[in-house]
Amino acid sequence: MRKNLKQFRTKLLAVGISTGLCLTALTGCGTDSTDSTDPATEEQISSETQDSAQTADIGEVTTFPLPDGPEESEIYIEPVADISDDFIRGMDASSVLVEENSGVKYYNYEGEEQDVFMTLAQSGVNYIRLRVWNDPYDENGNGYGGGNNDVPTAIELGKRATRYGMKVCIDFHYSDFWADPKRQHAPKAWEGMTVQEKSDALYEFTKESLSSILDAGVDVGMVQIGNEINNGMSGETLQPSVMTLLTAGSKAVREIAQTYGQDIQIVVHYTNIEEADKINVIALNLLNYGVDYDIFGLSYYPFWDGTNENMQAVARNLIETYGKKVIIAETSYCYTSEDGDGSGNSFVGTDDLVEGYGATVQSQATMIRDVCAAANEAGVSGVFYWEGVWIPVGEATANNSPIWEEFGSGWASSYASDYDPEDAGLYYGGCSWDNQAMFDFDGYPLASLNVWKYLRYGSTAPLAIDYIPEIYTTCDVGTEIKLPETIDVIYNDRSANAKVPVAWDEAQIAAIDVNVGGTYDITGTLEDGTAVICHVEVKMLNHVKNPSFEESDTSMWRVAYEGDKNPTDFQLKADDAHDGAVAYHFWSEDSDMEFSIEQDFTDLEPGTYQLFVYAQGGDVSEDCEMELYAVVDGEELTEPFMVAGWANWQQPTIPEIKVTDGTLTIGVRMKCNARSWGTVDEFTLNRISD
Repeated sequence: MRKNLKQFRTKLLAVGISTGLCLTALTGCGTDSTDSTDPATEEQISSETQDSAQTADIGEVTTFPLPDGPEESEIYIEPVADISDDFIRGMDASSVLVEENSGVKYYNYEGEEQDVFMTLAQSGVNYIRLRVWNDPYDENGNGYGGGNNDVPTAIELGKRATRYGMKVCIDFHYSDFWADPKRQHAPKAWEGMTVQEKSDALYEFTKESLSSILDAGVDVGMVQIGNEINNGMSGETLQPSVMTLLTAGSKAVREIAQTYGQDIQIVVHYTNIEEADKINVIALNLLNYGVDYDIFGLSYYPFWDGTNENMQAVARNLIETYGKKVIIAETSYCYTSEDGDGSGNSFVGTDDLVEGYGATVQSQATMIRDVCAAANEAGVSGVFYWEGVWIPVGEATANNSPIWEEFGSGWASSYASDYDPEDAGLYYGGCSWDNQAMFDFDGYPLASLNVWKYLRYGSTAPLAIDYIPEIYTTCDVGTEIKLPETIDVIYNDRSANAKVPVAWDEAQIAAIDVNVGGTYDITGTLEDGTAVICHVEVKMLNHVKNPSFEESDTSMWRVAYEGDKNPTDFQLKADDAHDGAVAYHFWSEDSDMEFSIEQDFTDLEPGTYQLFVYAQGGDVSEDCEMELYAVVDGEELTEPFMVAGWANWQQPTIPEIKVTDGTLTIGVRMKCNARSWGTVDEFTLNRISD
C-alpha cells in the first residue's frame, strides 16, 4: 500500500496537483463528514481555486459548431427535428491514455494523426465521461488494467477534453477496479471499515479528488457517485448503508461545487432497466432516504436491456414522478462482428444483433440515432456512448498480452487477480469492446461517429444496401432443396426495405446429397451484383405441429375422452415435461380414464417416416392399456407401452410408416385406472427415406 501511495503522489506531482488531500483519502483517514467549514477559509479557498482553474495549463479552448442544416455523408441519418443543440452527446473515453501508451494512434477523417478528443469534438460530441477508481494498482505498483483509471488519469484526459470545449462527467466507482451489478468491491484502503468510517473516507476522497480535478482546469459538469449500484456500493449491500454512502458523496460534491462556484450536477447510476418496477423502487428509496441528487443515470444497451419503449417508460416515470433529470449514462452498438485483438468480445455477433440493425457502420449510426431520438422524445437530457475509443493494441493474431499487462489496455491484467479473483482472476485479457468502438481497429474514425453532429438536421447519402439479414432454409432428408426466390434487403435509409430477387448457384445446389444430413452454404447474386449466402441444413424435420404443446394454440390436437369429465389437460409444469415447460397431463381422482390425443396430416411428402413420443407416470394397474398409433392408408400401426415412474421417460416408437398420398393420423390412446397419473410430451414424426 505504501508503494501505491508513493506512486499516486508521483503521478499527482507530474500533473501539478497538491497531494495532501488525495493521500488522506487513499488511507481512509478523513475528517468527519458532518464537520462544518469555516466561512472565511471557504471564501479564501474559493478565490484561490477559481484563479487556479483559470490559469491551469489548458491552453486555448477550441470548439466546433454543429451543422445548421443537413450534410452529405457516407451514412444516412434521419433528423431528430426537435432535438436541442444542448442535448448531451456524450462519449466515455476512459481508455484513451492507456491505449496511447500501448502504441495506439488515433486519426482524423483526413487520415492524419490527431488528438482523439479533437476528433470527437469535431464529430459533435459535447461531453466526455471518465471513470475514476481509487487505487487500481497492486502492492508492487502494477496496474489492474481496464485503463488504470485513477485520479491523475482523469485529470490528464479531462484537460484534453476541456481543451476542445467538451464538458466532463467524473464517474466515481468508489472501488479500486470495475464496479457494476455483479461486483462492488470496497477500495483496499477501506476494507474493514464500519459504514460510518467508509462514509467519511468516501466523503474525503470525493472532495479531494474533485478539488484536484478542478484545480487542473477540467470543466466538470457532472459527477457520478457510484457506478451501476443496483446491488450495492463499495462492498455494502444493505440499503441504509448504501444510502449513507450516497449521502456522503453527494454532500462532498455540493460543497466543492459551492467552493469553486461551479454548477456541477450529481448523478446516481443504475442499470437493468428492463426491470422497470425495480427501478421505480430504487427511485422511491432515494426519495425516502433523502439522497440529494439531480440526475438519474440509466445504462441502456438495446441488445441487453429491453426496448426503446420500455426505456422511455422508465425515463418518463423518473422525470414525472420524482422530478429528476434523466440521462442514458451508457449505451453502444457494434459496427462489425469481427474481433480485433484476439480477446473475446462482449457483443459476439449475430446472436446479439437487434432486429432491424446489422453489424455495420450504418446500423451502428442508425441505432445511436434511434436511441437518441427515443430518449429525447421521453424528455431525457442526453446520451453517453460507452468507450467508443477502446480499440485493439495489436492484431488479432498477435500475442498482445505483454502490452495489456504493462500498460493496462486490456479489460483486466493478471495483477487484478487478488483484488477481483472471481472475474479478473479467471478471465483477464484484452479489450472486449473493439467491435463496438466508433473508430476502426487501426484508429481511424468511422463514419458513424458523425451521428452526434447529424442528430438535429440529419445527413444525406446515396441509397445503398446497409445489410442483408441472415438467410436460412431447412430441407427434409430425401427432398428437394427449395431456396427463396426473393430475400429481405435493408437499405441505409430504412425506407426502401424490400423483397429483392436473387439468383442462386445451381451447381452448388446440385452438388448436395439430400439423402444425407448436413449443413451447406449456397451463394447467390442480387440484380445489382451483391453477393449473398443462404445457409442450408438438410436434416430430419419434425413434421408434428406444436409437438411439445408450448404454443398456446393447441387446436391442431384433437382430444377425445369417455365420460362426463375430461381427465387430461395441457399442464404448465417443467418438472413433468420432457421438453420445455408444458406436457399433456392425465389424472382422475375417482374414476377410470379412457382418452386419446391425435393430429392429422394432409400434405406430407411421400416417403417412409418414423414416429415416437415420450411418456412418464405411475400408479397404473396391470390391465392399463397405453399405445402410440398411426393410421395410414386405412391401416392402423400401434406400439404398446407402459409408464414406469416419475421422470422415467419411455419412448415408444413406430419405426416405419409408408406415406403415399400425403395423409396420416398419429396419436396416443390410454385406458387407465383411477388415480393413475402421468404426462405425454414431444411427439416426433421424421421422414427417414423416399
